Amino acid sequence: MTGQPTPLLSGRTAWARSLEAPLRRFLRTETASAAVLLAATLAALLWINIHPSSYENLWRTRLSIGIGGFEVSQELSLWLNNGLMTFFFFVVGLEARREFDIGELRQRRRVALPILAGLGGMVVAVAIYLAANAGRPSTHGWGVTMSTDTAFALGLLALVGPRFRERLRAFMLTVVVVDDIVALIVIATFYSGRVVLGPLVVAILVFTTVLLVAGLRVRYGPLYFALGVAAWVALFKSGVDPLVIGLAMGLLTYAYPAGRGDLQRATDLFRLFREQPTPELARSAQAGLAGAVSPNERLQQIYHPWTSYVIVPLFALANAGIAINGSLLFRAMTSPIFLGIVFGYVVGKPVGILGVSLLATKLSRGRLRPPVGWAGVAGGGAIAGVGFTVSLLIASLAFSGPQLEEAKLGILTAALGACAVTWLVFRATMMLPRRLRIRALIGRAEPIVDLAVDVDPERDHFRGPDEAPVTLVEYGDFECPYCGQAEPAVRELLSGSGDVRYVWRHLPLTDVHPNAQLAAEASEAAARQGAFWKMHDLLLDHQDALRPADFIAYANQLGLDLDRFREDLARHTGAVRVAEDVDSADLSGVSGTPTFFVNGRRHYGAYDIDALSGAVRVARARATLAR
Repeated sequence: MTGQPTPLLSGRTAWARSLEAPLRRFLRTETASAAVLLAATLAALLWINIHPSSYENLWRTRLSIGIGGFEVSQELSLWLNNGLMTFFFFVVGLEARREFDIGELRQRRRVALPILAGLGGMVVAVAIYLAANAGRPSTHGWGVTMSTDTAFALGLLALVGPRFRERLRAFMLTVVVVDDIVALIVIATFYSGRVVLGPLVVAILVFTTVLLVAGLRVRYGPLYFALGVAAWVALFKSGVDPLVIGLAMGLLTYAYPAGRGDLQRATDLFRLFREQPTPELARSAQAGLAGAVSPNERLQQIYHPWTSYVIVPLFALANAGIAINGSLLFRAMTSPIFLGIVFGYVVGKPVGILGVSLLATKLSRGRLRPPVGWAGVAGGGAIAGVGFTVSLLIASLAFSGPQLEEAKLGILTAALGACAVTWLVFRATMMLPRRLRIRALIGRAEPIVDLAVDVDPERDHFRGPDEAPVTLVEYGDFECPYCGQAEPAVRELLSGSGDVRYVWRHLPLTDVHPNAQLAAEASEAAARQGAFWKMHDLLLDHQDALRPADFIAYANQLGLDLDRFREDLARHTGAVRVAEDVDSADLSGVSGTPTFFVNGRRHYGAYDIDALSGAVRVARARATLAR
């Protein structure tokens, strides 16, 4: 339809063998939420500068929650800072655990460098702050310069970063998660009030119970929520900042691809409900579907939008407000707090992250290497100077009055400075000759190879040059509607790229597509007569006509030997070949169709022409560097 935007092709038919949550979904949410967070920050600044009394009065309103004689009472801003923000750190813990279980950090050797880089950025930033405040009482605010704001940093990276930024964003996600974890430990250790031993012991006992229940793989959400609330209240009463319980609960929530048995059980339960739609079977089907997905993914789907679009913006609205006037600006120019924060973030973060990464790579003789080039590490280190959420939180704990205003102004100024430095780094990089530019941004680190069975030109069906630098593998199902939607994008990609080899592998989803297996065998019967791709195209063009009589009609249309085709189809000659592809899909952790691999690396997200072209472009650049 003319004038209507083309929708992103991202649907996928799930297969009853595995299921995995993509990192890119998380990153897209963080990027989009940056705009909401920025709007909340601007609203706070406008509000306090237009009507300061209403701003202060609202967030100082006291709110009490009690049951019987037991009560928790604090100001509204504190309910946001150590109450709702617990869910933010819960999501941080969930993402860290997912990356460790099934994400970029599943290869343990890749964990060390981003952890070291994150620690290096924090140490140098804190050292600069301490140097600026040496001998002054304000040294106790050193924790303000530690943490990077995930939403702001990744969102701004999308605006000022390079075109090849997906792996940089994944690397930076790991770095900022390390920041958040260490910062939260610092909050609980150095910025908590006087510790009361009794409630602290209760909190430890409650969390021990959580560990035991998690070890038994109990999957009852309300139980964990109740234990989490109990631990939070006990920590609150003990004087330890209760935010730490959110991170701890998130790190305990394991992630995994769904097992074949779980998905098959979910399919069977849904079929029972389809045959007899009763409330009891509806509950069973719902439980079966939920049980097929890891708790980590389910909880992220529930809480991540709330933290990104509601909780963190509310936190910014309550904490980013500072009355900006000439007096504050003049005072800030000579304030060690302001200068320590600005230089700690704008200079310390990039120097620490880049310096430690270089040192680790050199000392390990290349065994530890960032997944991006050194310009990417430098730009990522610069954008790590965007400290906001946790920085404001620590500032509110460490300072008050004029000092708090100076700290807030320093945090906002550092964010602007870090964004400007990031833009300059990538702008200078883009002025380099093409080969040097690609090396500076992408680097020489080998990407994780997700495709378990390598492409074999003697066996696999492929289009394009045999020696093409980029190989695109698709696991597909001829009856899958999403494969049909993806096919025009694949054809457009091949027509516009003479250096791409496209491979089709079978993954008939027989539990949802009854004709898919025989359609795959029909394509293999055609392949025995040298007509695989012609049959492939016909099957995807006529997905509503995939019965045996249709296959014979297509064979006749292609001028094949019908007797031989019928015999191969009747004897299921192609079944062994199809089964081999299915087994390779199982080994590669394929969750459904279509699933694409670009030079052995799994492609997540949309598969329209823009998305596939972008993935091919990055793979081509890496191949160029490898020559």
